[in-house]
Amino acid sequence: MIKIISKLLFAALVVAGVLMFGGCAEIIDAGHRGVKVRFGEVEQETLKEGFYWYNPLTTTIVEIDTRIKSWKENTQAYTKDVQQADINFTINFRLAGDSVHLTYQEVGKDWDDKLLPQVVFGTIKEVIGKQTAEALITNRSVAQEEVLRELKEAMEKHRIVLINFEFNDISYTDAFERAIEAKVIATQRAIEEENRTRQIEEQAKQKVIAAKAEAESIQIRAAALEQNPRLVELEAVQKWDGKLPQITGSAVPFISLPETGEKNKR
Repeated sequence: MIKIISKLLFAALVVAGVLMFGGCAEIIDAGHRGVKVRFGEVEQETLKEGFYWYNPLTTTIVEIDTRIKSWKENTQAYTKDVQQADINFTINFRLAGDSVHLTYQEVGKDWDDKLLPQVVFGTIKEVIGKQTAEALITNRSVAQEEVLRELKEAMEKHRIVLINFEFNDISYTDAFERAIEAKVIATQRAIEEENRTRQIEEQAKQKVIAAKAEAESIQIRAAALEQNPRLVELEAVQKWDGKLPQITGSAVPFISLPETGEKNKR
């Protein structure tokens, strides 16, 4: 019995010795970082991708994913004019690779589940609260850029790198959306009527200009006729196409022409 116990004790010491002096191996895969914990204390360094030896009796290595992650979620927020908005968004992010040990020490391995919702939801509600519902409908990109800017700053404090943020959809109650649609239609019709009024005004201006030009032309011609009464006959000759009028009977039409030759002889 004593021999059996001795053999078991010896085997246990051999195994412990192998583990203590030989250690175990750990491979940190691509896109990951490692955190070494020795006697329950996190060592202040982040292990990069590669091969590592460690003593399993005193140390453990925790592998954490640092690749880009995508999170699609829904939330609700109130606009500046107290309209409830249902928001669907997508965010892409990753953990900063050089400070993984600090994140693990403060939050744990499930850092994204603990940190992301409170930061993202809080930022979205804050930004949406500054915008009116109509402004979000007509110019969503302004709010999206502001959320992106505010989120980036807030997530950096938690050592999270923001890659992108995008609103997929922002919707309101059916009654409010019908009211907005009616307002948009009314605005479009008002713009069309305004454009039509401008067109009519422009056409009227053109007619006035044409009438003024015609009146000035008549005044000029009238003044010329006062100075030269025979100008009417000259204009008639200039407009004549050389064809005699079609008349019945044997009479030959007579056209009085200016006696320019006789006048010159005189």
